[in-house]
Amino acid sequence: MKSLSVVFMGSPDFAIPSLDAIHASRHTIRAVVSGPDKRRRRGGTPEPTVVKQRAIELGLPVLEIDDPKSDRAYEQLASVPADLYVVVAFKILPPRLLALPSIGSVNLHASLLPKYRGAAPIHRAIIEGETETGCTVFFLEERVDTGRILAVHKESIGADETTGDLYDRLKEAGAQLLVNTLDAIADGTTKPVEQDDRLATPAPKLFRENTKIDFNRPAQDVHNLVRGLQPFPVAWCMYGDQKMNIHRTQLLEEDEVHAREPIQDESTGDIHEVPTTGEAIPSTRTKESEQVPGQLIVQNGRLLVACKDGLLEILRLQLPGTKKMSGQEFINGYETGVVLQ
Repeated sequence: MKSLSVVFMGSPDFAIPSLDAIHASRHTIRAVVSGPDKRRRRGGTPEPTVVKQRAIELGLPVLEIDDPKSDRAYEQLASVPADLYVVVAFKILPPRLLALPSIGSVNLHASLLPKYRGAAPIHRAIIEGETETGCTVFFLEERVDTGRILAVHKESIGADETTGDLYDRLKEAGAQLLVNTLDAIADGTTKPVEQDDRLATPAPKLFRENTKIDFNRPAQDVHNLVRGLQPFPVAWCMYGDQKMNIHRTQLLEEDEVHAREPIQDESTGDIHEVPTTGEAIPSTRTKESEQVPGQLIVQNGRLLVACKDGLLEILRLQLPGTKKMSGQEFINGYETGVVLQ
């Protein structure tokens, strides 16, 4: 069986299973390319990327490249002959680097291309409410995430699954897909398929501006945003003048949303809910017609927030200077008659 000589490129932990899998395969890693050492903690000393650290543990030569467009990067890579560059979560390579390996360069991307081209494909798939995603191995071209597809692996997305959950599964599944693809390239059995640009959707980077919760959206959309931004960068809103991070939410069951109707006690003015059968259950929930999107509501000991089309339970949150807390802990220590912005 033919073996390929490979230059592996990556920096974050998503690339570690792929590096390990190729190292254990029939193919030879000539060098590992990663970013330079940086301070990764405030006041700390410069530390290597996790990929560089793993490469050192495996006894592999490492090239540190900060700017792939630089002449130094070209000189470093030109000195290492390779059949193939394998890229997993690294920087964009310029055309003159893509031209160096004899076969080409392949990339492992965490989506079903052409869907979710860009830097945040796992986040975006969950935020958009997808029920299926996966990994794609494809040839790199000058335009980002547009090259011919070599192999695809599909994974379902659970209704409450977070980006962290899916990330952990895809980095393992993607590593196996990548090695299988290298085997097929070596054996000459691949059948590259062109992407249909008409089906392309973007997955741009996430910033403070596009991670803020809009409670004027349906509860399902808010829930998708929260789990799509967990564990990082985290969905947020404003609780008065404080930033509130929302870490976990839960959609209400249909009967919880619709089975109870609020009524007002004429003697006290308190709002109560009456089940379709049984006794009245006290609640601080306001009348549905009076609910404002973003309004915090306590119902039967649970912390809820009003959205465009109903209520969503907040299970875990955090305020500045505090540890993460449950909805119940928040109810016990903070004002709940507030509208989140």
